[in-house]
Amino acid sequence: MDPACTAGEFCLWSQESYTGDAQHFDLRTSNPSDCIPLPEGFESHSFVNHMTRDVTIYQGEDCSTDGDFHTYPGGGTYVPKSPFVVRAIKIWE
Repeated sequence: MDPACTAGEFCLWSQESYTGDAQHFDLRTSNPSDCIPLPEGFESHSFVNHMTRDVTIYQGEDCSTDGDFHTYPGGGTYVPKSPFVVRAIKIWE
């Protein structure tokens, strides 16, 4: 399956294997280094990083390192099953 996520985007889905509702983020709408909580009620279980930048996923909505977090490199990283429920992201410079 080739998930719908264009070059320059970080895309998340509410279910595993890139299914369910989707959220798309890019540099037009997201500031690098800012904590970006996912919309209320949306939790991600799969994602794709098609940005040229690294993106960190967070278990907590406030990007706290008290919960799980992990950074994924840009350029085409596919994760069909997230290691934990994603509630926020941070795009790096």
